[in-house]
Amino acid sequence: MNQHTLKSACVFKGKGLHGGLPVTMTVEPAGPGEGIVFYRTDLGGAPVRLAPSSVASTDRSTAIAEGETKVVTVEHLLSAFSGLGIDNAAVRLDAPELPILDGSAAMYVKAFQQAGIAEQDAQRRYAVLPGPFEYRDEATGSLIRMTPCDRFEAEVTVHYEHPALLRDMKAGYVCSDDYAGEIAPCRTFCLLSEVEFLMQRGLIRGGDIRGALVVVDCELDAQRLARLQEFFGIPTLKASQNGYLDNVELHFTNECARHKILDLMGDLLLLSRPLKARVEAFKPGHRVNAAAVRALVRQYPQML
Repeated sequence: MNQHTLKSACVFKGKGLHGGLPVTMTVEPAGPGEGIVFYRTDLGGAPVRLAPSSVASTDRSTAIAEGETKVVTVEHLLSAFSGLGIDNAAVRLDAPELPILDGSAAMYVKAFQQAGIAEQDAQRRYAVLPGPFEYRDEATGSLIRMTPCDRFEAEVTVHYEHPALLRDMKAGYVCSDDYAGEIAPCRTFCLLSEVEFLMQRGLIRGGDIRGALVVVDCELDAQRLARLQEFFGIPTLKASQNGYLDNVELHFTNECARHKILDLMGDLLLLSRPLKARVEAFKPGHRVNAAAVRALVRQYPQML
């Protein structure tokens, strides 16, 4: 299969989820073999390229850096590139963090499909898994296991002690599935107790609760509810009967697990090329995903 890029540029405007800074981001076509490169126009166009070693932090999102130049919350955009088979693009942004948009990859996918995707005169380069691989985080119990496969497949299990997340919520995806319809619309999620913790740390300053699923995992008393209503500017906010805040309706009963596949696909693109492997992930997250990618290339350096 050949490489692909966009037929025309796409512009996105919004706020970064954690920093809250306004950002304008333009995604432009790029030539064969150029890959996905981020350019910080507010820093004179300094580039940041994808690589397992480029991960700068994984605190509630994936951030990459090259030298002193850092780009934050790249996973949803990278997932859209992965799901649509876009190999080459130049991403120019005038702030440190990508726009969170609606908390999913759907707006990226819609814009890219409208712009059109062009086939290029160069063969796609894959990261082909040559043998079994396993990464385990003993502290959290997270596990990422990979086995050789002639395409990309993923199965994710989300494990929380909460009825709304069904204890072991699962989702699966193979590269022939409808990424745009089945994975891209799935929004980020977190526990209510995590929201309060992030608020206290000065994070999620750009967060729009309408683009996130919040699982009510603690008592939602009147005082706590009032703080949330004020912070997010939704005076009618309350808990719904299905265990989430009532700011949104679920797209799928297992939307949280599907979003973990979305994140996983984005984080795996840190390999800088599409992965051919079957991936089984139990309790995945950005930190575990990035650590697994680094361990993978240490075990099989010939993949890149």
